[in-house]
Amino acid sequence: MSLQKEVVEKRLAHFRSRMVDKGVQHTLLWDPDNQYYLSNYDAISYSRPIVLLIDQKEMKYIIPALEEDHAKERAIADHFYIYHEKIQNNHLDTDYRTPLHTIINDWEKGAVVGVELDILPASVYQILRDQGFQIKDIGQDLIDLRAVKDEEEIYWLEQAGRLSDAALSASFANVKAGMSELEFDSHGDQKLLELSSKEFSGLIVGYENWTCSGIERSAMPHLYSSTRKYEENDVIIHSRQVWINGYRAENERTFFIGKPTEEQKKCFQLAVDAQQVGFEMVKPGVKAKDVDIASFNVFEAEGYGQYVQHRIGHGLGLSEHEEPYLRFDNDLVLEEGMVYTIEPGIYVPGVGGFRHSDTVIVTKDGCRSITKYPREMKDLMF
Repeated sequence: MSLQKEVVEKRLAHFRSRMVDKGVQHTLLWDPDNQYYLSNYDAISYSRPIVLLIDQKEMKYIIPALEEDHAKERAIADHFYIYHEKIQNNHLDTDYRTPLHTIINDWEKGAVVGVELDILPASVYQILRDQGFQIKDIGQDLIDLRAVKDEEEIYWLEQAGRLSDAALSASFANVKAGMSELEFDSHGDQKLLELSSKEFSGLIVGYENWTCSGIERSAMPHLYSSTRKYEENDVIIHSRQVWINGYRAENERTFFIGKPTEEQKKCFQLAVDAQQVGFEMVKPGVKAKDVDIASFNVFEAEGYGQYVQHRIGHGLGLSEHEEPYLRFDNDLVLEEGMVYTIEPGIYVPGVGGFRHSDTVIVTKDGCRSITKYPREMKDLMF
């Protein structure tokens, strides 16, 4: 199964309209998630460059030979240009830049070419400049288009959220002192894979975990899961992202093995309270920065503002982290259909780290969470 063809074609029409508005005749896209958004094709690896080129009439892909069958099966595109790396085919194109030159040599001289300026390799930028093209950044237009999710995207996000809840439940059902962070993760992994295989046919489901246990590790916001074993009176942050058909939900909980200290209890509750303020702030018409500031003020009022190390949340969809961000300096006005994580946290030396993360969809009059695992301390002590 893949994204519905009519959905992708509608997105492409919106993007082409943006090209017209900006005076862009041709677009060259490099980012894999942007390519998938507009074509329904994504590869496992991009170590061999894949290039998507769009104008008002056609969409063209430059593809390595080992991806040819996959791309032609999935991508909504008009033409495919294949390059090779087998010695038997050394008489054919063996570098993506050869078909790239073939394509752009047919473009009108001085044409305006849209690119993702923050992502495009400098070498490709130079090729376009050497050919005399005008270059205009179109990356923000793709950010804007992807920020507001359509019905199909929301459906897959909801499924990802539900699967993440099931995985968390399975891990927490087996938690005990003496097990490693990786062992804890594995129980959720197994449940996720079993449930996905039972409920869905022909879909790609992926996941990513990181678990930070103990006072020192939990106070570092991003660490890979390790072989460290849980100990009595540990504070632990467990994070899980699940994606299905390309769309992701994030689900994180702070929990305890044994009995937390009084300060750990206070820090935990502050994180819960700050997240609740974030939930209540998210609605159409509110500025992104105001969500972050309101959450920060919960910590600041209790003297813990210095232990906040990051924004309250980030956009979510096709990418692990994507714009727009809920940050103190972002004047973006929230709209219905946007999707964010709400994950305020504090990281206190000698005490531990404290953060829940839930994925929310902005609704007509507020937001709703698509991750629903319990958040209160009574449900997170083992």
